[in-house]
Amino acid sequence: MAGLFSYLGNPARFTRFSKAVTTPLCVVGFLTTAIGLYWGIFIAPEDYQQGQSVWIMYIHVPSAWLAMMTYSLMAIAAVGTLVWRHPLADAAARAAAPLGATFTFLALVTGSLWGKPMWGTWWVWDARLTSVLVLFIMYLGLMALTRSLDKTASSARLIAILTLIGFINIPIIKFSVDWWNTLHQPASVFRADGPTIHPSLLWPLLVSAVGLTLLFFAFHLYGTQTEVMRRRAESLEVKLARRARTNGAIMNAGESS
Repeated sequence: MAGLFSYLGNPARFTRFSKAVTTPLCVVGFLTTAIGLYWGIFIAPEDYQQGQSVWIMYIHVPSAWLAMMTYSLMAIAAVGTLVWRHPLADAAARAAAPLGATFTFLALVTGSLWGKPMWGTWWVWDARLTSVLVLFIMYLGLMALTRSLDKTASSARLIAILTLIGFINIPIIKFSVDWWNTLHQPASVFRADGPTIHPSLLWPLLVSAVGLTLLFFAFHLYGTQTEVMRRRAESLEVKLARRARTNGAIMNAGESS
């Protein structure tokens, strides 16, 4: 695994790899997600308490997982930026932020749609919901900051530091239902004593989660590849501009002599 990461650390190799796997990942991700949703909506039984509203779970729960996973990947990339100062790590973090914001937004919206019939309200300021909203604001803030700053090593380090500081919110989201009294139900899948969801509902949920995760990686690879190519184009423009100025200076010197 370390050898694979070392191999892909080269931007040219990464570009070739991402071009080769992005389309297959997209196709498999879409098919897997479609199978999971079809299974959950048309084959799996309705929940005896929640009825058809349980269908929202097949989008809401994977979106919430991916919202936290994406920020965790950004934190890992931030370490790569600060420790190894690798430009590909910064590119990966920049490409992940819009995807993380999208999944967080989906988690918030579907959570509100699910909360209305279950809790009788669209929103409550409890620990889980509030911390996820904070995560969404953090994504938007990092995206705005990356667009406002120059693409320099110093700005990459600043964004990496802020990303690592914000990572403290991830365990707060995860354990908020255990630390505080909230309307949100506690963990029902990843538990020490095993899942509490019936297998007839759990399996389509896991299939949907796998499909959306594959789609995330496909879009993330494509976004990182686009960021690498954009930086190459900017670097080439700078080199051409410098060469043009140098040639102009030489021509002016020759004319003056």
